[in-house]
Amino acid sequence: MPIIEKEGYPFVFETRACNTCPGKCCTGRSGYIWATVEEIEAMAESLGVSFAVFATRYTYRENGRFSLKEVQRAQGDHACIFFDKGCKIYDHRPQQCRTFPFWERLKTEPRQHVEECPGVHYRLKN
Repeated sequence: MPIIEKEGYPFVFETRACNTCPGKCCTGRSGYIWATVEEIEAMAESLGVSFAVFATRYTYRENGRFSLKEVQRAQGDHACIFFDKGCKIYDHRPQQCRTFPFWERLKTEPRQHVEECPGVHYRLKN
């Protein structure tokens, strides 16, 4: 599995770390897991349900946008509704999930995610 680098980010991402990670990017504090209409259509199709059924069961609306629901776990934190020892919709997950950890805000504030994600490593400076 490759190491991914993106210009402007002070870290690299080692994708094979996902194989042993307990899903730290899918669990923790509550937040939004944004999804577009097109992404919801793809997720719904992958599960064999209609858009309406998927949207009702697995999303909620916030300021006109869709967010995947979360569940509160026994340990008190939250998890994406599709996380259970791995992502149940991995091949159809939203763009927000696909682009982690290369989010714009992490260009200047990567410390928390570097500490939480076993695949994120600061670049070595020459």
